[in-house]
Amino acid sequence: MSRVYMVRHGRAAAGWDTDVDPGLDEIGREQAAVTAKRLAQLPHMALVSSPMKRCRETASFLSALQGHVPITFEPLVTEIPSPDGYALGERIEWLRAAMAGTWGELGSLYTDFRDDVVRYVAHCPTDTVIFSHFIAINAVIGSCLGDDRLVIDSLDNASVTVFETDGKGGLRLIERGNQADTLIR
Repeated sequence: MSRVYMVRHGRAAAGWDTDVDPGLDEIGREQAAVTAKRLAQLPHMALVSSPMKRCRETASFLSALQGHVPITFEPLVTEIPSPDGYALGERIEWLRAAMAGTWGELGSLYTDFRDDVVRYVAHCPTDTVIFSHFIAINAVIGSCLGDDRLVIDSLDNASVTVFETDGKGGLRLIERGNQADTLIR
C-alpha cells in the first residue's frame, strides 16, 4: 500500500481561454509555497507533475524544500484535453459545459483520459506527491466513490487530496482537499 497526495496546482496567471499553458501568478506562487511547507513535514516522497507549467512551478516549491528532489513529468496526470477544432477563446465554454455533466456523456476519448489518470495513480508503488489539475483529481475521486460526474469536489488551488492504493490497482479516498468556489479561468 502507498499514499498518494494529489495537489491541485496554484492559481494560474491566465485562463483556459487566453493561454494554453500559463505559469502561476503571485497568489499561485504563495499558495504553492504554503502547500509545500505543509507537505515538507512528511517523509520525502516521489514527486510527479503534470508537464503543464502551472503544475511544474507548483511542484518546484516542494522539490526545493526537499533539497531539489527530482520531479518526474507525467503526461497521464495532465489537464483534460479540449476537443479538436475549438479556438483558444472557445475552450472555456466547452469546459464549463463539460463540467456540468458526466464522463460517459463526453465519450470514449474522455473516459479513456479518466481511466488513464486513475490507473496511473492506483499503480503508484511508493508514497508519492502528484501535482495535477482540478478535473484529473476529480476523476480519481469519482473512481473511488463510483461517481461518473466530472466535478465532485470544488478543489481549491494548491489543495491536497489524499488516496491510498491497495497494491492491486485499487484506490481509497483518505482525505478530500480544501474546497472553494473555484473559478476555472
